[in-house]
Amino acid sequence: MVSAGLEILGLSLCVIGSFLVMVSCGLPMWKVTAFIEANIVVAQTIWDGLWMSCVVQSTGQMQCKMHDSVLALTHDLQAARALTVISSVMGVLGLMVVIAGAQCTNCIRAEYVKARVVNAGGVTFIISGLFVLVPLCWMANSIISDFYNPQVPASKKREIGAALYIGWAASALLLIGGSLLCCSCPSSSNSGYSVKYAPTKRATPNGEYDKRNYV
Repeated sequence: MVSAGLEILGLSLCVIGSFLVMVSCGLPMWKVTAFIEANIVVAQTIWDGLWMSCVVQSTGQMQCKMHDSVLALTHDLQAARALTVISSVMGVLGLMVVIAGAQCTNCIRAEYVKARVVNAGGVTFIISGLFVLVPLCWMANSIISDFYNPQVPASKKREIGAALYIGWAASALLLIGGSLLCCSCPSSSNSGYSVKYAPTKRATPNGEYDKRNYV
């Protein structure tokens, strides 16, 4: 019962984490305009994402443009694209593996094998969380380095966007949920005590019991 509860809790966290990874991957708010120095009063806000850049006017109008070339992107954006997509795919794969080995399904009969399949799904989710954590930290480090770099113009400086915070939350959920799934163990169908029955005592032809039965 405890193992089933851990599976449900871990799977729920991993599903939410995988969904947030996809949301973070699609949002354009990885880098946002930093309002400092000459940029304190501006009429527009610039969002830079993995797939597009958006300009939000003070009137509420927004215009987005897809990145023209992948090779023209910075190294952190290229790595973030690849790793977040891989993380999303591994999240879907981990979900299928865990469902196949869950105690509430009959895809696999042997309890020991089912537990090991759930453990494999938990490891898949943990790897998925690590894959999305690497580009997030890399991107954040790049943003902070450029922000405090005096050689970077104020108009080029950016701040950490909402997509990075969503990605960090997703990574935490994947790591926690995957760890809970790895704690799943096969339910023991028998106790540790074995019951031994003594052979039936048979009487001799003269009606008496054999003395060997009492030794």
